[in-house]
Amino acid sequence: MGTGHPDADLMFVGEAPGFHEDKQGAPFVGQAGKVLERLLGTIGLTRPQVYIANVLKCRPPGNRDPQPDEIEACEGHLFAQVELIRPKVICTLGNFATKLLSGQPHGITRVHGRPQPRRIGGVDLVLYPIFHPAAALYTPAMMTTLEGDFARLPELLAGPVEVPVPAARVPVAVGAPPPPVAEPEREYAQLGLF
Repeated sequence: MGTGHPDADLMFVGEAPGFHEDKQGAPFVGQAGKVLERLLGTIGLTRPQVYIANVLKCRPPGNRDPQPDEIEACEGHLFAQVELIRPKVICTLGNFATKLLSGQPHGITRVHGRPQPRRIGGVDLVLYPIFHPAAALYTPAMMTTLEGDFARLPELLAGPVEVPVPAARVPVAVGAPPPPVAEPEREYAQLGLF
């Protein structure tokens, strides 16, 4: 379901368990988890100080992208986690978590590093989309972008949360084809990292 501090101010939400996560029963314990831990260290935090969860609670067959019905089946659990943890900031890692929790169809390339005041699971918080840590495994230059986005987290955690009047939730067709992607970004999109 998730791991970390039950009263964490910072929560990370990824896509779904991978091979290692499925075997160990905890999110982000593989190579992407090591990148996440390194990034946390750059801002003076450790894994036990944050809470980490995924949109899906079990690994999709063949490690394929989550299907809309699978996301719908699991989203209630995720919203309940948010309500229980009550974080100040949720970092969405990649497209699927960003689209679900923002209620918007925009991909991670367009919105990464842009804080969004939201009310999720009855909690006023800041939604902060960032690239999935696995992006740095495939493209080492992506680590600079991730480090830059992480550098803003202390400021977001220290600041007040201002939530606008909630708009009606807009259903997002997560399984719908993505909008056209610029050529340099196509490789990441094919990997499902944004």
